[in-house]
Amino acid sequence: MTESDERLELFATPRDWLRYAIGRFRAEGLAFGHGATTALDEAVYLILEGLGLPIDTLDPFLDARLLHSERRRLETLIEARVTTRKPAAYLVNRAYIQGVPFYVDERVIVPRSFIGELLVTALSEDNALTGDPGEVLRVLDLCAGGGSLAILAARVFPNAAIDAVDLSGDALAVAKRNVEEHKLVERVRLLQGDLFRPVAGERYDLILTNPPYVDAKALAAFPPEYSAEPRLAHAGGDDGLDVVRRILADAPDHLTPAGVLICEIGRGRDLVLRDYPGLPFVWLDTEESTGEVFLLRASDFAVRKHRPKRSV
Repeated sequence: MTESDERLELFATPRDWLRYAIGRFRAEGLAFGHGATTALDEAVYLILEGLGLPIDTLDPFLDARLLHSERRRLETLIEARVTTRKPAAYLVNRAYIQGVPFYVDERVIVPRSFIGELLVTALSEDNALTGDPGEVLRVLDLCAGGGSLAILAARVFPNAAIDAVDLSGDALAVAKRNVEEHKLVERVRLLQGDLFRPVAGERYDLILTNPPYVDAKALAAFPPEYSAEPRLAHAGGDDGLDVVRRILADAPDHLTPAGVLICEIGRGRDLVLRDYPGLPFVWLDTEESTGEVFLLRASDFAVRKHRPKRSV
């Protein structure tokens, strides 16, 4: 009997496979951060998705006796996570933001933007940031990837037409699948091109963007899990802010008079504050982030005071 056969015989319940997966993941030194931050969370995610169970409920099933085919499925997923070092979401072709499911594969970054949480919580009701959700009529998702933020925006802003722009045709193919699965084809328009070029002359009540913002040094040190994602979705230039600067330069021309820009920048806050001393950034924190997402209003860009301060 092989070692695999012994596992399939002995590991009869999800609890058994959970222990095994956690041990394997820790022993192999896997990196996390694609929806799960620990070996435990990653193992739970793979088991629930692998068995087709509700993504937020494991306890009632921990001691259920699994079919042989279910045990084989879990073994395959756990071994694939260890040997390929791909994020778990790629292995099951599924990722979640605030409980909302999205199809994902290697053509797109695994969706995990902090803006997703903000959409579902802070922006989903009448608020001082974006006003009444029903009065938001046009939304732009810039650097849309697989379309998760565009889809969440369509759910939060019921009267809004959404444009989703990305440079990658592969990413937009994934976004098309997600838009169709969420039955939003009539409300979400997918456009391929470089930042604002596909929407020249258009203005929006809300621009959402999670652009590439990883600096060159950090990009070179990526573990395999992050290197498995499209490089284009991460690479932000030497200091990580090349794309962010371009967005800040052109956003005023694409906001309505009361429009709002919300942008995720990772750990670039100090650089942004240094380079744009004239902009009154509002920082939007989430449960897992502080100072990684900013908000600016159209009026904040008055008299082009957003021009970057020259670095010496």
